[in-house]
Amino acid sequence: MLHCVYHPIYSQLMLPPSHGFPITKYRHLYDYLTGTLPPEQLRWHRPDRLNPGQLTRCHCDNYTSAFLENRLDARAIRRIGFPWSQALVARTLTSVSGTSLTARLALKHGLALHLSGGYHHAHFDFGSGYCVFNDLVLAAEEALTQPGVDRVLIFDLDVHQGDGTAALCADRPQIISCSVHCESNFPSRKPPSNMDFPLEKGVGDAVYLQTVEQALTLALRLHQPDLVIFDAGVDVHQGDRLGHLCISDDGLRQREQLVLSTCRDHAIPLACVIGGGYDRDPDSLTRRHGQLFHAAFTLG
Repeated sequence: MLHCVYHPIYSQLMLPPSHGFPITKYRHLYDYLTGTLPPEQLRWHRPDRLNPGQLTRCHCDNYTSAFLENRLDARAIRRIGFPWSQALVARTLTSVSGTSLTARLALKHGLALHLSGGYHHAHFDFGSGYCVFNDLVLAAEEALTQPGVDRVLIFDLDVHQGDGTAALCADRPQIISCSVHCESNFPSRKPPSNMDFPLEKGVGDAVYLQTVEQALTLALRLHQPDLVIFDAGVDVHQGDRLGHLCISDDGLRQREQLVLSTCRDHAIPLACVIGGGYDRDPDSLTRRHGQLFHAAFTLG
């Protein structure tokens, strides 16, 4: 049984036709999974909207209230990358809540997957790169309140370094940030994660998979986390317009299997979010994100 977290609101955001973010990908992924996996093996969970008061675990009061009340200046809104709207507020609070729900389900069942999430560019007092609030750190903070959870690993395989996660975890010794990313890519300023594995442009499957395996093995051995939150961004793919790496479909499949099987073999609960992916072809993008869920189904 796969425990999956989804809400239709994830794709219910009106963006200008020229906007670069593929907002419909969440709905397409849900339709793809319900059409390609046995329905009796899928358990769907719908998150509630996050109580805004919970955002203060990681974010500045002034920033959170300014976003919620549409008081951010034009520069701050441009940095986030989405035009402000009440729909954006509702979607953001629901999606952030969805990652926390995914972490709770992973602690209960061993594995859970979110059809959204991965807002690793959100900092303490500003949003950036389509990320308003940092769902990864918020979910980790909540998980640490659960019995038996003393350390959480955020294992970030999005092609872009999680600068917001790195900055937020700098004074959080119980949350370990580990990032495998393309060095010559957004963001230009990269605060150090606990563990960074930068890759050169054009890296292919062999080097990439070896690096991922080494990073995960080292992180688990050094930090012995009680929960792993996996940002499974598919913008590492050779066809992604924002990636600059050359990872094939098979490379993505092997990556997902590697992370899933390694955490299973170490009996560590794993919460997955889909992260970035920016192909303009919705079918190709859907299949790439879908590999995570198919790999989880195959591993049982």
